[in-house]
Amino acid sequence: QVQLVESGGGLVQAGGSLRLSCTASGTIWRINIMSWYRQAPGKQRELVAGITSGGSSNYGDSVKGRFTISRDNGKNTVSLQMNTLKPDDTAVYYCYVTDIVQNTYWGQGTQVTVSS
Repeated sequence: QVQLVESGGGLVQAGGSLRLSCTASGTIWRINIMSWYRQAPGKQRELVAGITSGGSSNYGDSVKGRFTISRDNGKNTVSLQMNTLKPDDTAVYYCYVTDIVQNTYWGQGTQVTVSS
């Protein structure tokens, strides 16, 4: 059984910052890619950022230059530092993990609300 535990969501004013974290626990093959997705009401889930075990990262266009993804391979943890937050960043943020044998796992989601 694999569990992804997310933390760090909350309410912040526009221009502020939040940091999300996600830790994978349980019986899991070596993790390959760790990512963050988000879903706003009435919209499709979209990729925010992803990072490989080697440290290569990619970002959605709307967050480039504002968000930074990082990971600790030894702790199976991925973090997302979100700066200069905008009301459009309001969404439920989900941690998403794939292992080297293509198993995939989703976290339960954490709410991020940015007020104007």
